[in-house]
Amino acid sequence: MIDGSLMYLAAALAVLVTMFMAILRALLGPTVFDRILAVNMFGTKTVLLISVLGFLTGRPDFLDIALVYALINFVGIIAVLKFLKFGDLGHPSAGEND
Repeated sequence: MIDGSLMYLAAALAVLVTMFMAILRALLGPTVFDRILAVNMFGTKTVLLISVLGFLTGRPDFLDIALVYALINFVGIIAVLKFLKFGDLGHPSAGEND
């Protein structure tokens, strides 16, 4: 049983290291798309960290929180990309009819 928890702890530590590298890429990224990709990766790693910590603490309800966070991350990234492409979030693009 102790070996399993050490494995989860090692996985959590590895996820934290990759989250740190994603933050570095978001801060140093040469283009805005590199930064968006790094923020998306950070969100994905956060979902993994929440899941691993849920298994480590014996609380499987953390998986529900991780799924909600994944959906928020997905919608947020799509909104940022739409804003960068069209410059607006609320109005239809030029090719769409009302």
